[in-house]
Amino acid sequence: MSTENLPQNPEQPPRKPRVAVVFGGRSSEHGISVVTAGAVLRAIDRTKYDVLPIGITKDGRWALTADEPERMAITERRTPSVEELAESSEGGVVLPVDPANREVVYSEPGSVPKALGEVDVVFPVLHGPYGEDGTLQGLLELSGVPYVGSGVLASAVGQDKEYMKRVFTSFGLKVGPYVVIRPREWERDESAARKKIVDFAGEHGWPLFVKPARAGSSIGITKVDDLSGLDEAIAEAQRHDPKILVEAALRGREIECGVLEFEDGPRASVPAEIPPPQEHAYYDFEAKYIDSTPGIVPAPLTPEETAEVQKLAVDAFEAASCEGLVRADFFLTEDGEFVINEINTLPGFTPISMYPQMWEKSGIAYPELVDRLIEAALRRSTGLR
Repeated sequence: MSTENLPQNPEQPPRKPRVAVVFGGRSSEHGISVVTAGAVLRAIDRTKYDVLPIGITKDGRWALTADEPERMAITERRTPSVEELAESSEGGVVLPVDPANREVVYSEPGSVPKALGEVDVVFPVLHGPYGEDGTLQGLLELSGVPYVGSGVLASAVGQDKEYMKRVFTSFGLKVGPYVVIRPREWERDESAARKKIVDFAGEHGWPLFVKPARAGSSIGITKVDDLSGLDEAIAEAQRHDPKILVEAALRGREIECGVLEFEDGPRASVPAEIPPPQEHAYYDFEAKYIDSTPGIVPAPLTPEETAEVQKLAVDAFEAASCEGLVRADFFLTEDGEFVINEINTLPGFTPISMYPQMWEKSGIAYPELVDRLIEAALRRSTGLR
């Protein structure tokens, strides 16, 4: 019997790449990470990708969470948490550590583990330690799973403001005056460590900015106007990181610039300016995320200034061996010189964050920006590159 006229089984359509959006985490930036995840989940093209939201609780448990971006927003001046979104208070998600196996498994006490399917790429939207600092990136390298953003070295350098500045200086980028107090210095002789800061103030003047060396979102930072506020500022910074960084105040305008990795290399966005917030001493956490102090995009710079800061942003990206994306923050001093303050390898990514705003004004809307980052991650292999 001929089979020519029998109905044929159509070929199975190719499986869509699966994106695990990992968010939350153990750092003090947990809540902002959840807000960022909500925005990314809304923006991912579901016709092109399958999505698996994975939240990390404040104590480090990897939880399966609901795919409900509307619950991941700041409400009544309060940030959300993974604990509120987790489908179980005890269940845990396990990422494979075998590069030959990308199957994610979910288990609960007393239950048979359940396979959640393979993950093709991870979109980490973790900010701060235990996520942005190379730790998660190292785990993903061991697992052989591609991921959005910079690798282990660049992530670690981008998180530690001391070594970030050392790298920039070695590549000829200008940084402002700073001094570092390491944990052993403080433990060995508090008086000597405090004197080191006082001597720094004597050389560069007040105010100073005392901050955790390895934190972000302006959490733990204090502007210190005189000696009377120093001890409290040190204690606040040490609440978030035993290593602290003290910076001299720079007189000038705050300018930011985004960098995005394209097929032919990194390119810079139009820059933005952060005007001095009206109700805050500086551009702190409340000004950034709660009161949403608006930036000026594009920044009112001359064409020459714009070109210079864009070049410097790409130079910083390359100096730290970054991949995917970076937000580079500068001061334009009163004498017309750009001084780099820091880079963020996983910058704030909420719709009101400056990085997406700068790229939108550069012609790349938020959903396309997310898509480009995922595609760039899928193009890269893990391992040495």
